Amino acid sequence: MAGESIAVIGAGIMGTAIATRLIETGNKLTIFDIDAGKAAALAREGATAAATIAQATAVSDYVILSLNHADVVRAAVFGPAGVAEAGTGDKLLVDMSSIDPKETAAMAADLAGSTGMRWLDCPLSGGGPGARSGRLTVMAGGEQGDFERARAVMRHLCANYTLMGPSGAGQTTKLINQLFCAVAFQAVAEAVKLAEAGGVDPTIIPQALAGGRADNRIMQEFMAKFAARDYTPTGRIDNMLKDLDALQAFALKTKTPLPMTGQVVEIHRLLCAAGLGPKDSAEMMRLLDGLAS
Repeated sequence: MAGESIAVIGAGIMGTAIATRLIETGNKLTIFDIDAGKAAALAREGATAAATIAQATAVSDYVILSLNHADVVRAAVFGPAGVAEAGTGDKLLVDMSSIDPKETAAMAADLAGSTGMRWLDCPLSGGGPGARSGRLTVMAGGEQGDFERARAVMRHLCANYTLMGPSGAGQTTKLINQLFCAVAFQAVAEAVKLAEAGGVDPTIIPQALAGGRADNRIMQEFMAKFAARDYTPTGRIDNMLKDLDALQAFALKTKTPLPMTGQVVEIHRLLCAAGLGPKDSAEMMRLLDGLAS
């Protein structure tokens, strides 16, 4: 089957992983990032680097956004030389960023109203490794037809692709995903410390608990990493805090109590205050080890 014509806007950790996978699976990829060096690196792998977001949009049927904040997404779509300047009704925007659900719905309506271009929010779980192996979990928000159309791209990236409801529903589901992940990361860090204090090898815990009620992917994938104090980047603490702040803001709007999540949010805030924001979640161990400063 012939590849698709796809633009990827944003070449950070996730954007690069997404773009690399799409190149490897035979798609025609155009890349834009404000850091020309990041775009050039992907161009060496087979992508075409665009001078502007509008230029990337003009030559693509699908435009994937992989950006950090709602204001960055809005600027990329509606700002000078942005998506909207080249947007048309036959193109589909797939936002794989993690941003506020209500802002997502508002921007989707604005883009459709001004250009006819459709918007599908598709936040993800699985990180860079999941993207590179085509094993992401993606929670989508939007119209059924747009969801089905995006399968042409998502088949290369996802093992689990679910329509959660109208525009913004994917982003709401991602907030729930981040709640589970943040609490689980903290639980793994504390479990490592407790195992070490009790003379138990923490790397054996995932095997011992496999199949039981405590079993979970984060324990299986990260407990040995945390125990080894392996700080190899797989995600950023400050990105998680950004999502947790969005989660708390949404909970405040909806008057939803989240007492346990609130404590985990403040732990992430402490880690960022200690200068560990750009680092991997395994850096949580530094706080428990008393080394964060």
